[in-house]
Amino acid sequence: MQTHPHIILIAAIGKNRELGKNNDLLWRLKSDMNFFKTTTSRHWVIMGRKSWESLPVRFRPLPNRVNCVVSRNPEFTAEGAHVYPSLTLAIESAHQAHTEKAFIIGGAQIYHEAISSGLVDEMYLTHVDANFSDADVYFPEVDNGKWDIQEIGQFSADENNEYSGRFFHYQRK
Repeated sequence: MQTHPHIILIAAIGKNRELGKNNDLLWRLKSDMNFFKTTTSRHWVIMGRKSWESLPVRFRPLPNRVNCVVSRNPEFTAEGAHVYPSLTLAIESAHQAHTEKAFIIGGAQIYHEAISSGLVDEMYLTHVDANFSDADVYFPEVDNGKWDIQEIGQFSADENNEYSGRFFHYQRK
C-alpha cells in the first residue's frame, strides 16, 4: 500500500512571525542551522524560487537532500534540483517517489499556501527571542488550537547565535 509522504514545514520566526528581509535571514543562528540540517537531511526539501536563490551558491543544491523548487516560470532552471510549477505537483512527485518525509523550507508564499490549504502534517518552528521591525516577509498566522505543540529544545545567545531561541514541534490534532 502506497502512503503519502509526511508533509513537514520547517522555519525560524521572530517574535512577530518575522522571516526575513531582502530575501535573506534576519539573524545568524548556528544552533538553528544545525537543527535544520539534521532534521531535513536524507529527505525531500521543497522551496520557492526566491528561497532557492537566497541560498549561497556553494550550498546549492542543499547536500544530502532531494531539492525541489517551485516556480511559475516555465523557463526557470535550478541546477541540481527538480523544478515544479506548483507546490501540489512537488508534493505529488514526493508521493510518487515513495519518500517518507517532505519538508517545506520556505519562503513566505510557499508557507502560506501549504498552511492555508491544509497540506501540513507537522511543523518545526524555531522561535527566535527578538523583534525585527525591518522585516519584509512574515510567517503566516497559525491557529495554535489546531496543533499539539511541544517545546523540544532551546539555545542561548552566544558567539554562535546572535539571539536565543526555542525549538517547537507542532503536530496537527
